[in-house]
Amino acid sequence: MSGNDRPWGAPRGQQNVQASTPNAAVRDSAFLRACRREPVPHTPVWFMRQAGRSLPEYRKLREGTAMLDSCMRPDMVAEITLQPVRRHGVDAAIFFSDIVVPLKAIGVDLDIKPGVGPVIARPFRSRADLERLRRLEPDDVAYVTEAFGILTRELGATPLIGFAGAPFTLASYLVEGGPSRNHEHTKAMMYGDPELWAELLDRLADITSAFLRVQIEAGASAVQLFDSWVGALAPADYRRSVMPASAKVFAEVAAYGVPRIHFGVGTGELLGLMGEAGADVVGADWRVPVGEAARRVGPGKAIQGNLDPAVLFAPRHAVRSKADEILESARGLEGHVFNLGHGVLPDTDPAVLTDLVAYVHERTAAA
Repeated sequence: MSGNDRPWGAPRGQQNVQASTPNAAVRDSAFLRACRREPVPHTPVWFMRQAGRSLPEYRKLREGTAMLDSCMRPDMVAEITLQPVRRHGVDAAIFFSDIVVPLKAIGVDLDIKPGVGPVIARPFRSRADLERLRRLEPDDVAYVTEAFGILTRELGATPLIGFAGAPFTLASYLVEGGPSRNHEHTKAMMYGDPELWAELLDRLADITSAFLRVQIEAGASAVQLFDSWVGALAPADYRRSVMPASAKVFAEVAAYGVPRIHFGVGTGELLGLMGEAGADVVGADWRVPVGEAARRVGPGKAIQGNLDPAVLFAPRHAVRSKADEILESARGLEGHVFNLGHGVLPDTDPAVLTDLVAYVHERTAAA
């Protein structure tokens, strides 16, 4: 029986689970120590969407290349991933890709339109549409493995974070046909046909797990599951209709032993449940103070976050003052990774990010 012939929902055998072994310097990095809730020499910093968008060198490199095409060119992926590490001195690199890459890789007809985002040619609305979702095999994303190989050689002691889209957010794109403000078609399926919804999310959980396994086996030191749109749900709906699929993703990669991060936007009321889903680190957006986020998540988890990306447009003293507030709120936490409460905005001055990294390092350096 081939990987594509294995029944949907069938457990993956654990005998082949093997992560690429990071070197000692990577294992002892401030970022991975914070994820493991161990003492750190300074609070580690990285930024969501640091790879690209605001950097002039990124825009120059990407000129004339469509987003999805750039995600499939290992040399370009590696260079874009490395750019913010060189410029800002961040404590971790984030792999340059997009959450819809695995869907594109299995044949879903989609594109990323500038100024819009992922657009699905034929939205998923019926059980017959499930047949368009096949299993993801490593060969489908061989360019990802190749790019990781380049990066793990180039990054040295800097950890590399892999990532994927969470089942709910991927389902929302598929059902809505693109970004949505109200998620009306998504919620209509979730409430009106819960069996179809559960099967859709379960298949997406398998695809997401496979995509994360490829990255871990190629050298990812940690992985982050992005659930960008899940803040649109009430806690009871999340627990009943979404959490099982996210928990399945985290369980599928647990045996590798790499830190697993969970992040969503507008998820203040869901933070505890997101922790329950199985992550080692829970990311909070800027709406909830880090200390309060840790309280809601509960013990045994590190916290990531959570400067408002818009603050970076304020004067330097204001940016530093807001960073101080976050660091004070995080005082005494077992593990804290400094990050933004969402991604870097395209018009952000890169010099502000560079200064912020240095400032957080200086303010939190161990005596």
